[in-house]
Amino acid sequence: MPQDNLIKLECTVCKSINYYSRKNKKVLKNKIEIKKFCKKCKKHTMHKETK
Repeated sequence: MPQDNLIKLECTVCKSINYYSRKNKKVLKNKIEIKKFCKKCKKHTMHKETK
């Protein structure tokens, strides 16, 4: 399981890192944006990929 495929998903509202995921960086070049549940905001918000 290579660590370089691991990405962090950060809430765009409160800036907290809530999720970790994997992506194939050779296939997906752009940063991922997914609507997920934020535990701090207590609602569904956009989560953006960070370093």
